[in-house]
Amino acid sequence: MKLSVVMPAHNEEDCLDPTVRNIVRCLESEHIPYEILVVNDHSNDATGKVLDILRAEYAAVRRMDNPGPAGYGFAVRAGLDNFEGDMAAVVMADGSDRPEDVVKYYREIEQGYDCAFGSRFMKGSQVHGYPFHKLILNRMANLFVMILFGIRYNDITNAFKCYRRSVVDGIRPILSNHFNLTVELPLKAITRGFSYSVIPISWNGREAGVSKLKIKEMGSRYLFIVLYVFLEKMLSRGDYSRRTHS
Repeated sequence: MKLSVVMPAHNEEDCLDPTVRNIVRCLESEHIPYEILVVNDHSNDATGKVLDILRAEYAAVRRMDNPGPAGYGFAVRAGLDNFEGDMAAVVMADGSDRPEDVVKYYREIEQGYDCAFGSRFMKGSQVHGYPFHKLILNRMANLFVMILFGIRYNDITNAFKCYRRSVVDGIRPILSNHFNLTVELPLKAITRGFSYSVIPISWNGREAGVSKLKIKEMGSRYLFIVLYVFLEKMLSRGDYSRRTHS
């Protein structure tokens, strides 16, 4: 099976090169068929130039310019509309996600799961450089989702996840235009009965560049999409066949 790494990138000139190179080295050492689809999200720095250099060096690196408005959700949606693999892993361009965990996701899908989800907050996971105030808000938001949906998965808000192509097709239409997409994709996958595995992963705070997530702007957007999917769950009882998950 071919893995597509979908990587949105907005003003990531300092992070993109090492992030892509590390993923390439890791996937090639594991002999995993892959492509890295980098979606340049209206960057106004040298991100495009860095990407062109990488594309010239690695045949498996593809460039796509976000055709829609700027925004994380728009960029990821563009990538999910154009990836070529049998599965898509959404990976941040800032190097916060470990390439070794991308491999772990691939192996979980290989075993038959529809989705591979990671948790930064379970035994075996490691988190470095997470701002304390964001950590508190993260834990509160995930607890709310866990209680509302009756699930045990405790890191639904993490963007770094992997989905079979059938899942990407099966959770459409995708509505979110911003970082609330990170919640919409897994919640729809779970609600619509796709199987998933949860494994411990590691996360490191960015060493360069600026985080694009603006907490004050996101609260209502997160709440809207959570309640939207919850309403779907309530109104579609029995419509989706559930498969085993862990």
